[in-house]
Amino acid sequence: MLKSIVRRVCEPCNGLPAPPLLQRIYAARAVRLPHELQRELRLLTPPTALLNMERAVDLLHTALRERWRLLIIADFDADGATSCALAVRALRAMGVAWVGYRVPNRFAHGYGLTPEIVTIAAEDQPDLLITVDNGISSHAGVKTAQALGMKVLITDHHSPGSELPPAEGIVNPNLPGDAFPSKNIAGVGVIFYVMMALRARLREAGWFAERRLAEPNLARFLDLVAFGTVADVVRLDHHNRILVEQGLRRIRQGYCVPGITALCEVTSRPQIRLSAGDIGFYLGPRLNAAGRLEDMSQGIECLLSDNLEAARKIARRLHEINRQRGELTVEMETQALARIDRLAPEVGDLPFGLCLFDPEWHQGVVGIIAGRLKERLNRPVIVFATDRDGNIKGSGRSVPGMHLRDALAAVATQNPGLISHFGGHAMAAGLTLAMEHFDLFNQAFDAETRQWLSDDDLHGRLLSDGELAPDEFTLEIAELLREGGPWGQGFPEPLFDGVFEVLSHQVMKEKHLKLFLRLPGNGARLEAVAFNQVAAFRPGTARVRIAYQLDVNEWQGQRRLQLRVAHLEAA
Repeated sequence: MLKSIVRRVCEPCNGLPAPPLLQRIYAARAVRLPHELQRELRLLTPPTALLNMERAVDLLHTALRERWRLLIIADFDADGATSCALAVRALRAMGVAWVGYRVPNRFAHGYGLTPEIVTIAAEDQPDLLITVDNGISSHAGVKTAQALGMKVLITDHHSPGSELPPAEGIVNPNLPGDAFPSKNIAGVGVIFYVMMALRARLREAGWFAERRLAEPNLARFLDLVAFGTVADVVRLDHHNRILVEQGLRRIRQGYCVPGITALCEVTSRPQIRLSAGDIGFYLGPRLNAAGRLEDMSQGIECLLSDNLEAARKIARRLHEINRQRGELTVEMETQALARIDRLAPEVGDLPFGLCLFDPEWHQGVVGIIAGRLKERLNRPVIVFATDRDGNIKGSGRSVPGMHLRDALAAVATQNPGLISHFGGHAMAAGLTLAMEHFDLFNQAFDAETRQWLSDDDLHGRLLSDGELAPDEFTLEIAELLREGGPWGQGFPEPLFDGVFEVLSHQVMKEKHLKLFLRLPGNGARLEAVAFNQVAAFRPGTARVRIAYQLDVNEWQGQRRLQLRVAHLEAA
């Protein structure tokens, strides 16, 4: 579907300590004050600002004193894996008597602290279950754990429902009444804060001195915080930019777990220059692939390993699983597009909120397909597959202007009993339905989407930072922009647009384009690459308008400027 390029409109902000180009870019992202560009750890809000933190630390302090057995219950995505690895590493460093972990299998146990995973967890005879990146909707699981004699501490960041689980402690910045200023921290950020608060309590109590334990420097875990924050695609507000930048600095200097180094190697990302985009597009998907197709315990073990060779072995396996995931994704996306063509030959005939289901589709990939269709069709999309109980489980992605979790809550309220379970965020959410309810949900979701969005909202827009001057097409400017981040969700990487003359083109792997361009009237030859955009270019086209990012292409030790094309059309 054609997208329109819209240039950002913003007031210049000359007071920012940055070159003029970056001043313009920052101002377009609502950065107005110099301190918003600072990335020092001292600017982080203290852990005590999180509601219920005192209760959580009381529970953990008692657990350490009384030598309880602690078991981490993780989620099966990259945020859950990094959260789990951080919790296990930090608790071990603080001298916990015994700590292990369990991660649900997506296909066998379902999401979160389900009764099924609690029953399995009981085999380890834990005294306390600690959820990371899940648990806020796990009412039945908490009750099952308590009935079996276990206490539960929930650490999560997902939006809570109208009632909270009866856990002994809950830390979540999105709880009603929580005054923590950043509502966007990932699950790994929440458990990092809990560990900071616990370390402070143990220090005050003389725990480390009495046991002759070296007090752990929790900054060493910022590599995991950065990884999980970027991979979970949470909004990079000022708070998260500090966490990500500090973690990236440590990774680049080699101060990271061997698993991250191994993932850099298998993806051919130079660790010394690793960016948030590298984590989001290359490392994160390898880690996520384990939870999508097999078992996320492989990803967690990669992050827990202290042996680089062992981590490399797991990383190579994750790389292979991701290759399989890619093949499956292409197959499912092709099937989904064919179904859409049958459903509505013209995009304008599609429902506002699109739902698709096929009993043969793989549950682990539906979220990826929903995201790709959302980008292609510029509307909220939910893709469903069957689950282990014969129900259907959907993963949805939304567009600006519609809070997906709140929309699902409205559908559930208006149609009691229609949705079995749901949860998530503004831009991504999941739900479970009885298979016979699909058609009714499809209609209800479309109707609710129309309450949020208008026809005009469904026209795809690419927000551009405008044109670059001829003398700004340099490797130095590309480096300046790369270092001006970290860029990500809610703080997007700079995107520019302009009209260029086409000097020549090449088709790569039947679907990608390499273009050689120049500015009209300017002799400088520019290399551009447009992935998956062969269909958008007609050979013989003399001039194109593109939306692009400045990139650094690194190959065999050589570094050169390259335009990474996000959108291409004949000019």
